[in-house]
Amino acid sequence: MIYSSSGLIPERVISDLRELHQLTSNSEGAQRVAWTDNWARARTWERDKLSSLPVTIETDAAGNQWITLQGQSHKTLLIGSHIDSVPSGGWLDGCLGLVAGYEVLRHIASLGLPPVTVRLVDWADEEGRFGRSLLGSSAAAGTLNPDRVRELKDKDGITLPEALEKFRVDIDLAYQARAALKNTLAYLELHIEQGPVLESLDLPMGVVLGTCGVERHAVRFLGQSAHAGSTPMHLRRDALAAAAKLELEIREIARRHGGVCTMGSVTTKPGIVTAVVGQCDCTLDQRHLDAEALAAMLSEAQVAGEKFAQEEHVSIEWKRIFQIEPIPFHHELIEMGDAVIRKVTGTSHRLPSGPLHDATEIARFGIPTVMLFVQSVQGLSHTKEEDTRQEHLSMAVEALDRLAFTTMDWMEAGR
Repeated sequence: MIYSSSGLIPERVISDLRELHQLTSNSEGAQRVAWTDNWARARTWERDKLSSLPVTIETDAAGNQWITLQGQSHKTLLIGSHIDSVPSGGWLDGCLGLVAGYEVLRHIASLGLPPVTVRLVDWADEEGRFGRSLLGSSAAAGTLNPDRVRELKDKDGITLPEALEKFRVDIDLAYQARAALKNTLAYLELHIEQGPVLESLDLPMGVVLGTCGVERHAVRFLGQSAHAGSTPMHLRRDALAAAAKLELEIREIARRHGGVCTMGSVTTKPGIVTAVVGQCDCTLDQRHLDAEALAAMLSEAQVAGEKFAQEEHVSIEWKRIFQIEPIPFHHELIEMGDAVIRKVTGTSHRLPSGPLHDATEIARFGIPTVMLFVQSVQGLSHTKEEDTRQEHLSMAVEALDRLAFTTMDWMEAGR
């Protein structure tokens, strides 16, 4: 298809995003937590926005909402993201990709019957209200185990099945969502970067190489609590001292391998000013796009932990709390994404995604996948201060639109 941006209105996307924010936010930010009234209100708004298009709208067994523009072929191009937010989140996270998708559908529909079927999916509970992110997309991809999430509760003590029941979703039947991916040959997702890399390079957009693998562990150092005034420094078994050394070392490990390592939580016992720390519990999060590098980072952290434990005369225990392998995106779609970004902005950048996205699950399922990132001001996300410059948002809408048309050509050519 010969591409023309005539008929595409990026400003309408920005206007719709502000309208959605006004409808479902308060002074603290976006309040579209999954399986709540505000989330349902956002989805009703979504259906209203699409009511003038020749599309069908349906909800699958996992609560994902599908918008289908039927084409000449059953071959399907899928564009997706999520409308749910974290509590007090930003005005762009997740919903940018969906609302931009509305505009892409409008553009394609305005040209008549498309050569392939085009679908837009609003994934349910991407943010993980119950601590399990990517709920709807993992159900569709077949990686959701109901028995591992059945007892999960939110901050108010509501269980996941209780919340889903209100929306007629049965966690034991969520696997049936997998049928919705039939005939899908490519998946595209636009998202704000949520980090500072593109801004630091003064670039509007980048194409995503894949999502990083994650190793997340609980680490416990056990020493001996003792009186802070009467215990000489050389006779102490200070659990926090060992943890502090490990915190500094993981930063060097990350730098050596080009990944990221974070000690995001540290809890001490007895936790009083007059006692040496006898127990220190901390968490370690490590991420890298390369599986071998991620494994090396973990190994080096474990060796360092043992060393520091010996130096401080304490013991150390490790417990894995989460792990996912790196998920690379499709090389041809990456090239296509890079090309459209260069066409729209004049330059591009290739970068991994540290955060997980619904695209992760779709790529794991085996569907060719790619993401486009647009710059985040100050790298902020999951906060009401989240923002992206208006001109960059307009570029992002056009880039997604161009990529959709390019991908349809690619599919027609024999994908």
